[in-house]
Amino acid sequence: MAPISVFLVDDHMVVRAGLKMLISAQNDMVVVGEAGDGETAWQAVQDCVPDVVIMDISMPTMNGIHATERIIQACPTVRVLVLSVHDDTSYLRQMLTVGAAGYILKHTAADALIQAIRIVAAGGLYLEPALAEYVVSRYVRRPVAITELLGAALSDREREVVLRVAQGHSNREIAAQLSLSVKTVETYRARALEKLGLTSRAALVRYALEHGWLQAA
Repeated sequence: MAPISVFLVDDHMVVRAGLKMLISAQNDMVVVGEAGDGETAWQAVQDCVPDVVIMDISMPTMNGIHATERIIQACPTVRVLVLSVHDDTSYLRQMLTVGAAGYILKHTAADALIQAIRIVAAGGLYLEPALAEYVVSRYVRRPVAITELLGAALSDREREVVLRVAQGHSNREIAAQLSLSVKTVETYRARALEKLGLTSRAALVRYALEHGWLQAA
């Protein structure tokens, strides 16, 4: 099996060097590039299309939130894992909204970071335990499915695609409506359904109705 390809984004060279040493020591991972700001990262990731981007938030030129949004729009197969000093839940909400697949703090143990990389590379969602407790308390205290929590991780483009799927449009029709390729639409659809924990159009329609995306006839 090919190693997990990882791209590093942080404006501190010492941090990038440490991450590179840690990740390169893993038998199943390889660092394929790095950048010190969001603008450079967004452009470079489009060339190498790694499996996982480790993304800082506070950076010059373009911050991690905008960089994550642009990267996922340009390369929907890329998974973004946020590595930040910010334990403010507002940053967590913003990063999940633009499509990040994970959020972990810089003071976390090295083995937890490695575990988080493997989880998001495999298609899962990883949240810093202390922050996950806040999110769960906010979303799961009401009698709703855990899929509502995961729904917060959809990017705007993923939400646009699955909304049109729920409305009955085909992948080809959606591609024409959003000026995307059919393959890109399929990727957005698959990633969104995975995040929502859904496996069929019927399940998606029920989810969309329950969460106010559609109006029942």
